[in-house]
Amino acid sequence: MDYLMKKWKMWYNSMDVNHDGKVSVKDVQESENKFTNLHELVGEKANRVQDNIDAWWNKYIFGTGTKKEISESEFVEKLTEAYKKDKIAFKREMQECFDCIFAILDANKDRNIDLDEYINASKAFGHENEALVRKIFSLFNVDPENEALPVRDIVSAWVTFVTEEDSDVTDIIMEAFSEGL
Repeated sequence: MDYLMKKWKMWYNSMDVNHDGKVSVKDVQESENKFTNLHELVGEKANRVQDNIDAWWNKYIFGTGTKKEISESEFVEKLTEAYKKDKIAFKREMQECFDCIFAILDANKDRNIDLDEYINASKAFGHENEALVRKIFSLFNVDPENEALPVRDIVSAWVTFVTEEDSDVTDIIMEAFSEGL
C-alpha cells in the first residue's frame, strides 16, 4: 500500500500545473487555457474542450463535482479509501478516468497520441521539459507506421501506475516520474 500511496502523491504533484504546492481551480484553468492555446482551439470548440476538462477534474480529482481545491492528503485518502473498499471497482474507475482524459487530449480524435499531442498534453499539465517528455514518449511501444501511441496503451500505462502495488511490475509512468516528469 505504501508503494501505491507514493505513486498517488506523484500523480497529485503532476496535476499541480502552476507549481504552487496545491491542486486547485487555478490548475484546472491553466491546463484548459494551455491546452486550447497549444491546439489553437477557439470559439465553441475551445469552450467544449474546456468544459470537458473541467468535468474531468471535478469528477475524478476533486471528487465532489463542486470542490475547487484538494490537498495531497485528501487526494491520497480518497484514493486509499476507494482502493481498500473494492480494488476491482477502483481499477474500473481509474480506467474510466484515464479513458476520459485521454479522449480529450487526443486532439485530432484518431484514438492515437502522436508526439506533438503528447508534448502539448504534457505542457498543458505543466510539464515543460520537452526533451524529457520526448524521452518518456520513447519508452512506449510507438507504432512505427504512424509514429503514434494507441490511446489504449497510454491509458493502460496510467491504470497500471495508479493501481499496481507490485514494484517489480514494469511501470512506464513510474519510470517517467523517476526520470523527473
